[in-house]
Amino acid sequence: MSEAMADKTPAHAAEVVAEQWRAVLGYGPDAIRPAMVEAAYAQPRLRELYPSLSHGILLLSRWTGYPPDRAVPAVHPVAGGGYQITRHGEGRLGETATAEEAYALVVAHLPERCGPAVIGTEADL
Repeated sequence: MSEAMADKTPAHAAEVVAEQWRAVLGYGPDAIRPAMVEAAYAQPRLRELYPSLSHGILLLSRWTGYPPDRAVPAVHPVAGGGYQITRHGEGRLGETATAEEAYALVVAHLPERCGPAVIGTEADL
C-alpha cells in the first residue's frame, strides 16, 4: 500500500479525530462552553466524528476536510440558557435545557449510515 493510501486508512482517520478531540477538549470558555464539548465527547457516536469550532459552536463532521459536514446537526447555546439544535436546510430540530440532552438529540438525528469520520471531504465517504 502506498504512503498516500495508508494516510486514508480508518486507523489513521481515528488517530486524526482523536488528536482533534484532544485539542477541542482543551479549549477554554472564551472559545466555547466547556459543557458543550464534554457532552458531545461523552456520546460514543459523536466521539467518532471530526470536531471543529466556529463562533462558539461545535461542528461535527463525517470527514476531516473543509467545509465541515452540514448534515450533522449543530448545537447552539441560547443566551438565556439552554440549547437549540439545528440542521442546515432544515432549521430547528429542537431545544433542550442541558448540553447532554442537546447532544442526545444530535445522535438521534445523525445522517443514515453515519460512521467514523474519514480523511478527506464528502467525496471520500
